[in-house]
Amino acid sequence: MIIIRNEEEKDYQTVERITREAFYNMYIPGCTEHYLVNVMRSHKDFIPELDFVMEADGEVIGNIMYTKSWLTDDDGGQKQIITFGPVSIAPEHQRKGYGKRLMQHSFEKAVSLGYDVIVIFGTPMNYVSSGFKSCKKYNICLEGDKFPAAMLVKELIPGALDGKRRYYHDSPVMTVSEEDAAAFDEKLERMEKKYQPSQEEFYIMSHSFLE
Repeated sequence: MIIIRNEEEKDYQTVERITREAFYNMYIPGCTEHYLVNVMRSHKDFIPELDFVMEADGEVIGNIMYTKSWLTDDDGGQKQIITFGPVSIAPEHQRKGYGKRLMQHSFEKAVSLGYDVIVIFGTPMNYVSSGFKSCKKYNICLEGDKFPAAMLVKELIPGALDGKRRYYHDSPVMTVSEEDAAAFDEKLERMEKKYQPSQEEFYIMSHSFLE
């Protein structure tokens, strides 16, 4: 039986452990995502209503968390949107459709709260099946008119974006101190840091831009 519900304080350590196990050595030797989860909950841009865990037969196997983010335009206009990250599924439960199901649940809840656009950074093949498209298609970029290949956009409400050039700004909480993250990780059960090919794939993707 699968249940999706809001995260509770009793889930915190389990969620951080799952996040750590899901991301360890994926993008870098070790990871920082579990530290981000830890500090995100107390930040002013965190959205508790969009903080979900997934249970399978009473066991927490995944989570998704959101923060506020913004789009600005050349006329000084600002549009509040949302960003999720990390979304984690315990390694033994991955590739079973749980992550997509968890995201879809969060999308529906986000719409009910009045949000209409999500921007994330991720590997496109993991998200296009959930309706994400290249930022270039929506004319959303970073300062300097850069369109990262890894920046993806989803309209929760069709037509929410009109093609006007807009610049993405995420919450300051997303900028994690690697030193603080390493200190946090040192207090936990040891996991071996090592190189994996996915780290090179991530480096290439995260440094690629669309023309």
